[in-house]
Amino acid sequence: MTTPGSLSREILALAVPAFLALVAEPLFLLADTAIVGHLGTASLAGLGVASAVLLTAANLFVFLAYGTTSIVARQVGAGALKAAATASLDGSWLALGVGVIVAVPVAAAAEPLCAAFGASAAVVAQGSLYLRISALGLPAMLVALAATGGLRGFQDTRTPMIASVAGFGANLVLNLVFVLGLGWGIAGSAWGTVIAQTAMAVALVAVLVRRARREHASLRPQVFGVLRAAATGVPLLVRTLALRAILLLTTWVAAGFGDVALAAHQVAATVWTFQAFALDALAIAGQALTGKSLGAGDVVGARAATAIMLRWGGWGGLVLGLLISAASPLLPALFTPDPDVRAAVGAALVVVGLAGWLAGLVFVIDGVLIGAGDGRWLAGAMAGTLALYLPLIAILRANTAMVASWGAPASMVALWLAFSAFMLIRAGFLWHRVRSDRWMVVGA
Repeated sequence: MTTPGSLSREILALAVPAFLALVAEPLFLLADTAIVGHLGTASLAGLGVASAVLLTAANLFVFLAYGTTSIVARQVGAGALKAAATASLDGSWLALGVGVIVAVPVAAAAEPLCAAFGASAAVVAQGSLYLRISALGLPAMLVALAATGGLRGFQDTRTPMIASVAGFGANLVLNLVFVLGLGWGIAGSAWGTVIAQTAMAVALVAVLVRRARREHASLRPQVFGVLRAAATGVPLLVRTLALRAILLLTTWVAAGFGDVALAAHQVAATVWTFQAFALDALAIAGQALTGKSLGAGDVVGARAATAIMLRWGGWGGLVLGLLISAASPLLPALFTPDPDVRAAVGAALVVVGLAGWLAGLVFVIDGVLIGAGDGRWLAGAMAGTLALYLPLIAILRANTAMVASWGAPASMVALWLAFSAFMLIRAGFLWHRVRSDRWMVVGA
């Protein structure tokens, strides 16, 4: 019989390595931002718009990780390990094809994509240079996502942790060498990312291949399996499209407030990403455990694990958020020497931190429902959230001149309060769903 103590240990066994892996990425992104920030405000703002586009191009296909985790975990729960190994490789094959298809237009349209935010010519020049190079790493980024999802489905979060720490550590070293040592500027940061992402993808796929051989699974792409992975991903793609639209619209409004506000928003968004990734460790555990439990027909275990993770997520978000708010006078100096940008960053981080408890709850429920394969409902809920967020962000954009006249710090507070309202709307949808039993469908 599953006890609360054994469930807690199982959650921790998955969540702790996932936490270290997830925190590794934003920590090194914070370091990258700090390195580029010392090249000047235009470079930092350029990184902001380019990162928004690049992360959109990559995160639109985060279903490659989430969907693969759900499919593989259900097969593991049902005891079908060969089918699980095949599904993990099918997800990686799909990721490779999608990555190549996406990388070409992103690289070709780098300048107009960056210009779409309405930033200055200097910012667009820096951003398009970074984006054109970084697009070369998109296939590797997506393959790494899918391979990570497959390993999580096997209840293995330790291997992705090792790959993340090694990969992002190498990225930091390469950026220091290319940007500061060789003087390549923002292009050096892009090349460091491409090289590190490619190495991570190769390492993760190698682990999946060894597992597939052990289970005597085929290494070739299985048409049905690839199509199943794609079909599972469609609702999650819609969900992610709506989410990325919200993030892009927020960056678009920040760009309308001027280069200082945009640079500050890039730093604040990077810190928010760190917060999100740290709290997402429980969401990863939720994906893996929920899929496995429902695959094995254990509805009671899935519900009990969800209750534990919700408590931990709420408290973890509260503590981390308060730490961010308390550190808001100190953190901006790590990213930029510009006093105006520092003041705006500090104001934004207070709001980011105060909403931390809400983020903790949102990410846990989202992970549980993804693990349950509840993608269609998640797609509708995120589309509804976007519809409710649009009026808020439209009001800010329509009053750009007035809000900008308040100064960059006040502009950032207004923007991040609106973003916190988005998180509150999202939490309402998710809480309504997780309280019901309609997402608890059992079987492989």
